[in-house]
Order: sequence, then C-alpha cells, then structure tokens
Amino acid sequence: MAFLDTAWRSVLEGFFMFWGTLWALVLGFTLSGAVQAFVSRREMQKAMGDHRPATVVRTGLLGAASSSCSYAAAALAKSLFQRGADFTTSMVFMLASTNLVVELGLVLWLLAGWQFALAEFVGGAIMIALFVLIAPRVFPASELEAARARLAERAAAQGSPDEADEAERHGKGLWARMRSVSGWADAAGYAVSDATMLRRELLIGYLVAGILAVAVPPAVYSALFFPGHGLLTDAWDALVGPLVAFASFVCSIGNVPLAAALYRGGLGFGGTVAFVFADLIAFPLVAVYAKLYGRRIAVRVFLSFWAVMSAAGLATDLLFRGLGIAAPARPAEIVPARFEWNYTAWLNLAAIAAAVVLYWLYRGRDRFGTAGRYAKDPVCGMQVEKAHAPATHTHAGHMYWFCSDRCHEKFTADPDHYAAEPGSEPMGTEDASPPIAVDPVCGMRVDPGNPGGGTLAHDGTEYAFCSPGCREAFARDPHAYLGADGGSPSHGGPAVRDPVCGMEVDSEHAAARCQHEGREHLFCSTGCRDAFAARPHEFSQGHRG
Repeated sequence: MAFLDTAWRSVLEGFFMFWGTLWALVLGFTLSGAVQAFVSRREMQKAMGDHRPATVVRTGLLGAASSSCSYAAAALAKSLFQRGADFTTSMVFMLASTNLVVELGLVLWLLAGWQFALAEFVGGAIMIALFVLIAPRVFPASELEAARARLAERAAAQGSPDEADEAERHGKGLWARMRSVSGWADAAGYAVSDATMLRRELLIGYLVAGILAVAVPPAVYSALFFPGHGLLTDAWDALVGPLVAFASFVCSIGNVPLAAALYRGGLGFGGTVAFVFADLIAFPLVAVYAKLYGRRIAVRVFLSFWAVMSAAGLATDLLFRGLGIAAPARPAEIVPARFEWNYTAWLNLAAIAAAVVLYWLYRGRDRFGTAGRYAKDPVCGMQVEKAHAPATHTHAGHMYWFCSDRCHEKFTADPDHYAAEPGSEPMGTEDASPPIAVDPVCGMRVDPGNPGGGTLAHDGTEYAFCSPGCREAFARDPHAYLGADGGSPSHGGPAVRDPVCGMEVDSEHAAARCQHEGREHLFCSTGCRDAFAARPHEFSQGHRG
C-alpha cells in the first residue's frame, strides 16, 4: 500500500506540474510554430557564413526566434552547415534554438523561479561566447570540410531537394504571409506537430520529475550533490548537472520539470542551470552527432558542450551572487498538487481555447491550400516542409518525409510499424508515382506537385523547376528555353549524364557545371555539383561529362 500511495502521489505531482505550465507550453508552441512558418531559412543560411562577433549575435537571435526541439535543431544545424554555413555558427544556432527560447523561460519561471528564467538568457549568452572562443581550437578545419563533403554526398545520393522557401517560391513576403490565413494554418501545423513530436519527452519529463520530487529520499541527493563545501560544491554541481542530463535521455523542454525537481532535492543553482543547458548532450543526441559528423567530431562536440555548459552554469551562479541576485529558496512543493481558481487556471482555460483554434486551423489546411506542401514525419509526428526534408523514403508505393536522419533510420529499420501508425497517411504519404513535368531550363524531370525550385507562370502556362537557379534563369529570359510555339521546352544540346546521380542532363541548359582535370562535367542540380566538387575522383570514373 505504501508503494501504491507513493506512486499515486508521484503521478499527481507530475500532472500538476504540467497543469501549472500548460498555458506557457501552448504559448511557446504557438510562437515557435509561427516563427517556423514565417522565417526564411535561406536568409538564415546567408547570415551564417563565418563566426565573427556580429554574425554570432545575429545567429543567436535567429536561433532564439527559431525555437525547436533538440532533434529538429540538430537536423537544421546540420542542413545549414552542409549548405555552407560556418560550423561554429551552426552550433551556436543549435545552442540558441534550444536554450534561448521563450517557452523554456516561461516554464522555468513557473516551476523554479524567475531567477532561473533570467539565468537561462544570461548563462546562454555566456555559454555561446565560451563556445565561440574554444571551437576554432577544438574542431580542425580539415575534419570539418571532410564532414561537410560527406553530408553533401549523402544528400545527393538521397535526392534531397535544394533549400528553398515556400514563401519565396510563390512571391510572398513575410508580412503577406503573416496576414494570410494559410500562413497561420502552416504555423498551426508546426505548433500541433511539435507538441505531438515532444509528447513522449514531456510525459517522461513530468512523470520522472514527480517521482524525483516525491519518492527519492533526501539522503540520495546529499550523496550525489556533495552539499556544504562552498565553492567546491558549486563547481561539482556544475560538472555533474550535464552528466545527469546525458544519462537522463530526456531532451528539449522535457528536462525543465526534472531541473525543478533536482533543484528542490539539493542540486545547486549553477548546477541546475547547467543541467537545463545540457539537453543537447543527452545520449541519443550524441549518437546523432556521431552519425552526422563522425565519431571524432561527435566526441569533441560532447566534451566542448559539457565544458561550456558547466562553466556557464557556474559563472552565472557567481555573477548573480556578485550582483546580489539570490537564488530562489528551495520549495517545499514545486507546485500545489491540487486545483485552485487562480490566474494559472484562467490562463490555462484561455490556452485550451487557443489550442482548439490552432487545431481547427491545422485540420483545415486542405481548405486553405497549404497541406500539400507539408508532410508528417511518420516516426515522431513532426511537420516537415517537403522542400526542406533532410531525408525521404519510398515504401509500399508511398513517399515519406522525415525531420531528421534519426527518424529516417528508425523508419527504414521497421517501415511496416510506422507506416501503419494512425494519422500518418493524411500528411506524410502520397502516391510515389506522381505525374512528371520537365524543367524547361535543364530538361530534368520534376514532380509538379512538389518541384524543388517552385513554379512560374508564363503566357498562361505554369512551368515547374528542379531548383531555384533554373527558375531564376527562366524568369530572366523565358523565350530562350521555349520552343517555337512558345509553350514547349526546347533542349537543343545533346544529353549527357550527371556523374553523381546518373541522370541525363541537357548540355545547353545544365543546372550546374564543374571543371575537373581539363574536362567539364554537367549536373542536374547544385547538390550534385557540390557532392562532385567534394570528391571528384569518386564520381569522375566511368561517366561521360
């Protein structure tokens, strides 16, 4: 009976932690969805070409605006790095997008105190500054370029689409998108899908936090956190906090309830701050880094993140003491384990009403004309813009899009399990043999329902393009690429074969060209050209350029 009573009180504690932060979660997911729908990834990529101070500040702001879960942040940072962004700046983007975010600060404030919310931003800035200082000395340029080449090669082999923004393709600017119902339907799709994706993290985080708050004896915390030794205890807690996060397997906002429970149990202020930062070194994410960049870089990422997270947590603790900002008192209870008619209850009711509206917009995307541009990752449930999907896979006659290589690998290991998941078909699948259009510039075959370069209307006919480069070339001089009747593609040159993917390319209108050992090679897309430029000897054998 004592065990059942403890278990029940742990569940109640976890539930009321969730109830106490529900409105903040809805607000945070809504803001995150809006940013994902409206902020241009192309502009982000352009802004991240180096790691000078101004670039780092700009990237940190972009990351804070583009808040996302840890796995999605890792996938986006990989994509930006692969397409030319500086590695240090890509990592800064990932740190900012998972730590300097509104929903994290709100939940921290509600569960642990306003001091932790302030420490999130102050310590986050310190952490980013420290990482920028040490990264050029930790990550050799030769290894980073080799990792970039491997990523480009894999992207070309998987047929990943060129990076392009839906808003840019259709000629809609930021304010036009924000004023449109379809734009907010897209934002609702991201918000609902992000909540779906993080449901396991949130469930585990709140449940384990309830267990830590109710069932773990104080003696366990005393043995682990080494209390009563002044600065030595502070340094120890800052080092141990990230290691607890590494072993917890809980990423993203799910580790905030754990942080509140650990702080109540005796973890120091600086150690708790370091624990919150360390969601990016949970073991599953370190394994992702190894697959993306190789084991040597993954080990360096883990060690450097651990070092700057611990140092930032300790530095923030000492800075706050110097400024006279006292750490919050350790609460007897994290939240009241009962319903009360207070501001939290009214905010939660308003949040539930807002969530209903978001879900209505999400379900009505077919009516608003936006659903066809997106897919639902069948593994994690995240909304993925098809043009940005890091990976795709065809199974049983249907195409699936994935938010990350991790989800793609889980799907390919057991596709029947995920393909049969309820709700995965409406967004995440479509006929794998759609009608084919021909890019009038390069002659490449293009799926007209999801062209990599978008579409453009000319003389009453809509043309589909494989890449933004082909679309721009056509827009400058459409008659150069049309036949005498003005409506059919004209490809006057002989067809040659792309040395990377083997696709036939019109020699006069290739999407990209590259010289190697005195010979010119033609490519169907810039992705294939980049893969060739990284490893020309592997692709130049046996292909006619």
